[in-house]
Amino acid sequence: MLDLTNVLAGPYCCYQLALLGAEVIKVERPGKGDLARELGGDPARNAAGMGISFLAQNAGKASITLDMKAPKGKALLKRLVSQSDVLVENFRPGVMDRLGLGFEALRSGNPRLVYCAISGFGADGPWKDNPAYDQIVQGVSGVMSITGDADSAPLRVGYPLADTVGGMTAAFAIAAALNADPRGGFLDISMTEAVISTMGWAVSNLLIGGVPPGAHGNENTTSAPSGTFATADTAINIAANRDEQWRSLARELGRDDLVAHADYATREDRKRNRHALRDALETVLTTRPAAHWVERLNRCGVPAGPVLSVADALATPQIAGRGLICDMPMGADVLQLAASPLRIDAMRPVPQTPPPELGADNARVWAELGLGEDEIRDLRREGVI
Repeated sequence: MLDLTNVLAGPYCCYQLALLGAEVIKVERPGKGDLARELGGDPARNAAGMGISFLAQNAGKASITLDMKAPKGKALLKRLVSQSDVLVENFRPGVMDRLGLGFEALRSGNPRLVYCAISGFGADGPWKDNPAYDQIVQGVSGVMSITGDADSAPLRVGYPLADTVGGMTAAFAIAAALNADPRGGFLDISMTEAVISTMGWAVSNLLIGGVPPGAHGNENTTSAPSGTFATADTAINIAANRDEQWRSLARELGRDDLVAHADYATREDRKRNRHALRDALETVLTTRPAAHWVERLNRCGVPAGPVLSVADALATPQIAGRGLICDMPMGADVLQLAASPLRIDAMRPVPQTPPPELGADNARVWAELGLGEDEIRDLRREGVI
């Protein structure tokens, strides 16, 4: 796989496939490389070109540098493509065509090439030339309009949702294309469409039921009591979505009287009166800490869980015990990185090599392509690599 991408959506896509065994060669600009090398919460790493944002998505890859605007650079990319199965890029639509390196130009030298283009809005349409970052896509997709509550919406989701969903969608598409017969084709991945696809219930309630999605905060609008509730210390989530779960919840809290109350007799009744029902339940929930209620409710079959910080979530025996976060030696450092989110036959794919320094694999990759030492030295001196 040739990874020509920057920052997050494309690198995340290629990282997921690297974890599954793909040989990924990251093709970066000479001198600067992926912008993510300068991003993250550690200024010293940013200055060294190994920002945490880069480290998070690029383990298990090789890095080479190439100026794709230079005639010799274009020729070298075409040689790389001739020996590759997949190319992934996240430039604006048309950029690769203007360089003479678009899908049609490249597949003439490799008819089985899977070419994946990730962009904000897709390869056509009136928005195709607009620049798009995660923040923009969250806004135009409708996500922000239904995140938060009446006082806080529109609200951005707290991590780069659109980039990540777009990248995972691209990885899914590439895996499918590689299993097609015959292989090859152009994959047009719109981050906006990928996000809207994940909003299935909200979209279908609008299109089929005529019910406009709204910002309902921590409430699950499909049922009640289902949402976030106060306890004596921290908040918990309770999802008593079935009638039997509702009855078990009321019984566990010593509020059997609520089951017989006319306002809460059916699911629709409980949904209409969810705020009054919340107040009634919280009179009991706030008498004990979150850990007490999570243990008691789960034991009686009522889904419940604490609302955790990211640090606390990673430290739980559930997450830590299943090995999602792995240790990756990198020189004198040991990085903690997210491995694959899936397990195959009880084994979790983990990165095999640390994130690469910029151009770390130039000598090896270009030599494997057939270039001699003198040729590589000249290309480096000319700034092509």
